[in-house]
Amino acid sequence: MSLYDELYTLCKERRILEGISEHLGWDEETYMPKGASQMRAEQLKQLATLIHQKKTGSQFTHALSSLIDIETGEIADSTLTQAKKTSLQRLRRDFLIARALPTSFVAKFAALTSEAVHVWQEARKTNTFSLFYPYLEKIIEMCREKADRIGYKEHPYDALLDEFEPEMTTKECDLIFTPIIQKSKQLLKNSKPLDDSFLNKSYSKNKQAAFGENLLDTIGFDRNFGRLDFSTHPFSSSSHPTDCRITTRIDIKDPMANIFSILHECGHAFYEMGLPKEHYGSPLGESVSLGIHESQSRFLEVFIGKSLPFWKHYFPKLKKTFPSQLGAVSLENFYFAIHKISPSFIRVEADDVTYPLHVMLRFQLEKQLVEGSIKASEIESAWNSLSGELLGITPKKASDGVLQDVHWSIGSFGYFPTYLLGTAYAAQFFEAFTQTNPDWQTRIEAGEFNFIRQWLSENIYQYGRQYLSKELVKKVTNQPFSDSALLKSLEEKETLLTNKL
Repeated sequence: MSLYDELYTLCKERRILEGISEHLGWDEETYMPKGASQMRAEQLKQLATLIHQKKTGSQFTHALSSLIDIETGEIADSTLTQAKKTSLQRLRRDFLIARALPTSFVAKFAALTSEAVHVWQEARKTNTFSLFYPYLEKIIEMCREKADRIGYKEHPYDALLDEFEPEMTTKECDLIFTPIIQKSKQLLKNSKPLDDSFLNKSYSKNKQAAFGENLLDTIGFDRNFGRLDFSTHPFSSSSHPTDCRITTRIDIKDPMANIFSILHECGHAFYEMGLPKEHYGSPLGESVSLGIHESQSRFLEVFIGKSLPFWKHYFPKLKKTFPSQLGAVSLENFYFAIHKISPSFIRVEADDVTYPLHVMLRFQLEKQLVEGSIKASEIESAWNSLSGELLGITPKKASDGVLQDVHWSIGSFGYFPTYLLGTAYAAQFFEAFTQTNPDWQTRIEAGEFNFIRQWLSENIYQYGRQYLSKELVKKVTNQPFSDSALLKSLEEKETLLTNKL
């Protein structure tokens, strides 16, 4: 066995443990009985300890340092393929970050966030922020400590952001997001009322669930390797390309929430299912970043799932499922309705124009919490104030505001910017996709979807972490990453709503 193969074996052992942890996390938010929360926290704490030891222990350190200089990044074996050299560089990066955090810190953080999820769920259900506040305060303290231990050049938030989007900085996000936010606010200001009342009628939960299941099947979600369930907050979880689980939630007054949640999470699952199984455990078998991961969900949800050809195919099926609610509704009116621009409280249900404003709200608040310019005790009022500034509306209950997202309860500070980065990546990927598939509209209208996954597999899935986000965008599109494709897409939304089909 070569030195690289020995290292890969250790990586695979670590990834298997991470997969078990993923599965326990999925169970925690779907089927686990409430009374098991304390023991689940202990289980996740123990697993986090083992995983961290696998990442930083003497055996792994020796194997990695035999192939790459930990301090300089110089690779010892020049005969390795470029892909394997890149894999070593990614492993070194991960090792340096993991080494900066003591195992005791990692275990404590895992236990805290496992407990916090259940408290958040109860606080959200009862609209009682004060219930969650003590946990949030501790999580923020630990995130600050994490940033200090990992290190940063300009802003402590950089260290947390880098965990989800490698080599992205707070300053760069501000530069990328500013014109997008300006455009979103302008389009929101110029938006006009549009009748979508037919989407606010009562839609059977069981019929919605059946339609969602059928939708998954017809777009190519393989039930041999995945499943769909329900959770408080929709999410995707994968322990291996052969075991990918997604969740949704159903609102009887909004059938599109379930449909777009399913498409969004299915985009994540397709990415995980498409990663090279032969490299499982190695960076060559992992996703690039959370931003690129989000690009895959936004690609399917927004650029495919909200396209006219998609609904030329699926709207007759939706009408047949809900004849009393949609029987008299034309495709044109339905299509306009799902593109309606209107401020709303819930990020995952926001229209494409106001969605960036939801991300910016969280990004700004996270920066302030991490740098200490606002306290955890002030976050609810700060959220409501910034919501009014960006969206023009103020939540009247915590579940529509500060308690709506699961992310803070699981300690994912630095995650939210990847939603807007991912949308920008997706817009640029979609431009390249349409150029190489000029017949995409007729094929989707005919119910053909496999060619979409094939293109994504050839251009994104197969590479694992061989490229950083911006490198991958350049490789796929032959253009450097920019926000121009997303800005163009936002402008097209405005044009859509001022013209007939």
